[in-house]
Amino acid sequence: MIAIIGVLVGLLLPAVQSARESARRSSCTNNVRQLAVGVHNYESARRTFPPSMLHTPKTTFVSNNGSWSIHGRILSFLEEDTAASKVNMEQAWDDGFTHLTPDPTKNWTTVKDMRIKTFACPSERNNVLRTKASGGVNVPYVAPHTYGFNFGTWFVYDPDTGAGGDGAFHPNSKFKAAMFTDGLSKTLCVAEVKAFTPYVRNTPDPGGTYPAGSPPGDPTTISGLCAGGDAKLGASTNDCTGHTEWPDGRVHHAGFTTVFTPNTRVPHTASGIEHDIDFNSRQEGSNATQKTFAAITSRSHHPGIVVTSMMDGSVGTMSETVDLSVWRALGTRAGAETVATP
Repeated sequence: MIAIIGVLVGLLLPAVQSARESARRSSCTNNVRQLAVGVHNYESARRTFPPSMLHTPKTTFVSNNGSWSIHGRILSFLEEDTAASKVNMEQAWDDGFTHLTPDPTKNWTTVKDMRIKTFACPSERNNVLRTKASGGVNVPYVAPHTYGFNFGTWFVYDPDTGAGGDGAFHPNSKFKAAMFTDGLSKTLCVAEVKAFTPYVRNTPDPGGTYPAGSPPGDPTTISGLCAGGDAKLGASTNDCTGHTEWPDGRVHHAGFTTVFTPNTRVPHTASGIEHDIDFNSRQEGSNATQKTFAAITSRSHHPGIVVTSMMDGSVGTMSETVDLSVWRALGTRAGAETVATP
C-alpha cells in the first residue's frame, strides 16, 4: 500500500508543479503587461516615453544614486499613488540612507520599505530585501525587481555628448511613438531579468574593440573585459547586486540589452567561483566622459523562455533559442530591420 501511494504521489507531483509554474507565469505576464501599460500611460500624460534616467552631460552625479529609474517614474501610472507620493525625483533616491531614517525636513521618505508587487515575478527565488551594513549590522536597504527595460544592443550612453543607444530608453531620452521607425510592435519594451545578478562595472572602455553597433558575439569574451573593474559578486546572494535597486536608473539595475539571447550564460570566474554575470563598462552618470557599454542579459526562472512586452503594449514570451539577429533587431527602435516576432 505504501509503495502504491508513493507511486501515485510521484505521478501527481509533476502535474502539481506544472500547475504552479503555469500560475506563476500567468502572474508574471500580468506584471509585464502592467509595466507596459504604465509606460504608455506615462506617454499619454507627458507626450513622450520616459527616459531611463536624467543626467546633465559633461558632469558627474554629486550623489551616486541621483538616477531615478523608469520603475520610479511610472509609479503613479501603475495605480501606486501612495508609493509615488513618497518619492521626489529631484532628490537622489537613496537620500536619507546615511542614517537609514526618513528626513523629516523633506516631503519625502526613503524607499527602503517599499516593495512594489508588480516589480517582481513570483518565480524569482531571491525576492528578498537587499541589506546594507550600518552600525555593524545589516539593515534593510532596498527591494530588488525582475523586469528590465530595453536599453538597446550594446552602446548605452556617452556622457560627453549626451548621445544615447539604439534601444527604447536611455538617459535623457524622450522618444515619441513616431521615432520608433522599426515599429512599436517590433521593438522590445520590457523583458525579465533575475534579481541579485552578479555583475562587473566601471572597467576600461571596451569601445575600441567593440564599438557601438559591433557588440561581442561570444559570451566568453565578456570576462576578458572585466579586468580592473568593480566586481559585485561573491559567495552570498547579497554580494551579487545587479537588479537589486528598483529606483536606480542605470542599466545594470533597471534594464537589459540584447548583446546575448535570453538565458545565455555569461561565465566569469572569481575566487574559484564561476558566475553568470552582467557587464556595465561605466555606471551612467559616474564619469563625465567615459561611454557606457553593457551586456545585461534577459534571464528568467521560467523554463526555456522569458516574458516580454513590445512597445505597442503587446505581451508574450520569447524562447531562449531565438535567433540572435532577431533578438538584436527587436532591441532597436530605428535599425531599419524587418523582423518576424517569434
